[in-house]
Amino acid sequence: MLAWGRSHRTTSDGEIIRWGTDLARVEGTVGNDTIEVAVVRSGAGGSAGRKRIRVNGLARRASGLVGLMRVVVFAPEEMLLIVGSPSLRRAVIDQLASAGSPAYADAMTTYGRTLQQRNSLLRAIREEGADRAELRFWDGAFVDAGGAIVAERRRVLEALAAPLAAAHAEIAPEEAGETTLTLSYQTNAPPLPSESARDALERRLRETADKEIWNGSTLVGPHRDDLVFELGGRDLTTFASRGQQRTAILALKLAELDLVTALDGRPPLLLLDDVFSELDPDRRTHLVRRISALPQAFITTTTLDDLDPGLRAIGTSWQVTTGSAGAQLTASGVES
Repeated sequence: MLAWGRSHRTTSDGEIIRWGTDLARVEGTVGNDTIEVAVVRSGAGGSAGRKRIRVNGLARRASGLVGLMRVVVFAPEEMLLIVGSPSLRRAVIDQLASAGSPAYADAMTTYGRTLQQRNSLLRAIREEGADRAELRFWDGAFVDAGGAIVAERRRVLEALAAPLAAAHAEIAPEEAGETTLTLSYQTNAPPLPSESARDALERRLRETADKEIWNGSTLVGPHRDDLVFELGGRDLTTFASRGQQRTAILALKLAELDLVTALDGRPPLLLLDDVFSELDPDRRTHLVRRISALPQAFITTTTLDDLDPGLRAIGTSWQVTTGSAGAQLTASGVES
């Protein structure tokens, strides 16, 4: 919440508010900055929430949090990265791109707003309630923001290639000795020779114009692109074992740590949500080694037995308990 202005668990802010209450609020200190994110329930019993973000007492948008606190998240749902929805993979690259570029977050905001307006207009044109010429107003902003997004995603993937291969070699040296783990970009607007990402998107909009009006939605753009995990040029979705898929996902997360640290030399905050139970002993060992080298990490688990004894020795254990007064945290026998 403090790093992104939202939860990694849900897209509905209201869902993070405790049942029976109307407010959720979290505050944290990062260096010299105090960050506050509060969500107030909208309507009686509704799941929607009005969000307020402040940094040092001043109102900010979520995009204004970029760079204040960088995080890498490793949660159980990450295990679906390879076989799950393309939106999961796009979210990974978008988060990485936003960490290194405030302009990327702005482009994403512009693109999302323009896409929504464009889709509404396409439906109106289909129902003969608007003219096709009205699309020109939105198409310029759409291809500008969309082209910038695709170009930055490709740049991040290029920067991620070496850390990803190195992390894969660290976790599975025998497999890495025979083949290379890569992450490639799959776009629905592939550029022609000497064509930029923006020009390719503009061309594809012209090519799909009639079909878009028929469907009443935008059919091309970075919101429909995908990332493909490949081992030796073969798509992991179709041939890899469960163990190979987990290895690739863990390698990606370790590569994220390296890439984010390289931005300015500050290691990110690592957030691990009940993942050790999903990993075999060898993968746990590699993850524990990385965690131990970080200045700070947060790990949640349902039982301490899932954690490596070495981690328990160097960390502080907090227990979450619930009661009539709400949730409480207890560390070393002191409630807070």
